[in-house]
Amino acid sequence: MDPTEAITSAIHGYFDLMYGADDTAFPAVFHDACVIHGVRNGRLVAWSAAEFRAVTRGRPSPAAMHAPRAQGILGIEQTAPDLAVAKVRVRIGQIVFVDHLIFHCVDGRWIVTSKAFHIEQVLPAGS
Repeated sequence: MDPTEAITSAIHGYFDLMYGADDTAFPAVFHDACVIHGVRNGRLVAWSAAEFRAVTRGRPSPAAMHAPRAQGILGIEQTAPDLAVAKVRVRIGQIVFVDHLIFHCVDGRWIVTSKAFHIEQVLPAGS
């Protein structure tokens, strides 16, 4: 498979995980050494992959809430044979995030090794 196709497929796996919160899919998307970080309520937060997995487990999934599925790939850049950066937009409930995902190709599989997020918009209830 072409690297861009493989990275795109990995991004779609990320979208599926963020929407459905299928805990069994987490290890296929995020490397154990991954760090997730961003600013929430004016403070920098940083989670390990295990901590972020617990966060996703602890909230109702957008699918369970029948929330609209809104996501898109804003850009992909493969910077080395085993390294890529993707910028994506994803809605989780009423929050629209812009995520910068760092992927490494490990054992022939593209996996997120770092995620930096930005809250782009908080939508009003019911939208």
